[in-house]
Amino acid sequence: MYTLQNEKLKIAVKKIGAELCKITSVKHHTEFMWDANPDVWDSHAPNLFPIIGALKNNTYIFEGTEYHLPKHGMIRNNSNIELHKQTENSLTFKLIYSEGTLKIYPFKFEFYITYTLTGSTIEITHTIKNADSKTMYFSVGGHPAFKCPIYNDEKYDDYVLEFEHTENAETHLINMENGLISPKTKPVFNNTNILPLKHDLFNEDALIFKDLKSKKVILKSNIHGEVLSFNYHDFDYLGIWAKPEGDYVCIEPWLGIADNEDTNQDLKTKEGVLKLAANKTFKASYSIEIHNSRLA
Repeated sequence: MYTLQNEKLKIAVKKIGAELCKITSVKHHTEFMWDANPDVWDSHAPNLFPIIGALKNNTYIFEGTEYHLPKHGMIRNNSNIELHKQTENSLTFKLIYSEGTLKIYPFKFEFYITYTLTGSTIEITHTIKNADSKTMYFSVGGHPAFKCPIYNDEKYDDYVLEFEHTENAETHLINMENGLISPKTKPVFNNTNILPLKHDLFNEDALIFKDLKSKKVILKSNIHGEVLSFNYHDFDYLGIWAKPEGDYVCIEPWLGIADNEDTNQDLKTKEGVLKLAANKTFKASYSIEIHNSRLA
């Protein structure tokens, strides 16, 4: 495990999966990340690449050949990730293509993820290099889980997500049997920017938004006020999720989405897939800012 610390926050990142696992107040020792209780959900903040969510039958097709990837791709729980660079306020991890990765993902790539701690803000930057001679197809995203409630005098229902703009948006429903996106939708926002958190909100899996105007959301306690701001300007999709029995909420910025039920499984035409030309580099970042009122 690797750590960064300044006068406000201490963060920790696991080598396996390069997974952010702690965001802790230096003054009060308040923990803001979910503890990955294995009886509920045993992750903190998986990194998603080169797919988001589930593939139909864990299979995709590229130029006539079938390949197989597990849900969320190859970074999550990967022990081959290495620390690439460490500075006073940043950690960069890398995964470079190998003979093994080429069997499940036929592109020569370099994947880097950098955690930068500045004041009360953690910026997470994904850098993807296409080291191949052909166009590369991929998705990338985050899955951080935040503790909720934070304080002993609160309960889960005391929390809301406050979006930066008033929204009128539907969630795209997931087929609970296979994890694929169904054609069905369900209203969530009706001319409001507030999403109250309740455990039964996630009885039908994640809320998946394709068309939010907001690129910032605040996790807010009705008792103690604003906890953190989450900025995702580089990302087109947003997932909100927790296990119904879990005292946490995941705020998930995605460039890409799980397969639709009616997919033809062709990677080139997959919804949300990104294209990167040979020898080019792609970057996308999101950030987590702990509100100073929680740190004073």
